[in-house]
Amino acid sequence: MKLLFVCLGNICRSPSAEAIYRSAFQSEGVTLDSAGTGSWHIGKAPDSRMLATLASHGVDASDLRARQFTAADFVQHDLIIVMDEQNRRDVERLRPAGDHTPVRLLLSYSNEYSGDVIDPYYEAQDGFELCFAQIQSGCSGLWEQIKQ
Repeated sequence: MKLLFVCLGNICRSPSAEAIYRSAFQSEGVTLDSAGTGSWHIGKAPDSRMLATLASHGVDASDLRARQFTAADFVQHDLIIVMDEQNRRDVERLRPAGDHTPVRLLLSYSNEYSGDVIDPYYEAQDGFELCFAQIQSGCSGLWEQIKQ
């Protein structure tokens, strides 16, 4: 199974989801990736505030670098997991004709949260903590579904 996590810039939410899943829930036969719908941060490391939040929870994402989502991602991944409805719309606009790769909201797998994962970029530290909690919950539910 090839999973792709997608957010806007690929510097906060989607690399966090990739790192959290890799750190806590990685299963054999599952490959992970993340991307952003925007191009502003291509090649950059995750946001330093997000890295600090992740590190405070024992998760390392320092090896990740931002990249932009492309139509080829539909072919290369079995499941695309987006952080919010705008990401879903942006991803769907690039869907190749005839492609049936599922695109799901991360929090659709959560038992604690629903809707969109908060974008902490313009938030104070508590926004990064909430983002971490939401992603952790969504990844946990996703892992439970995949391991079945």
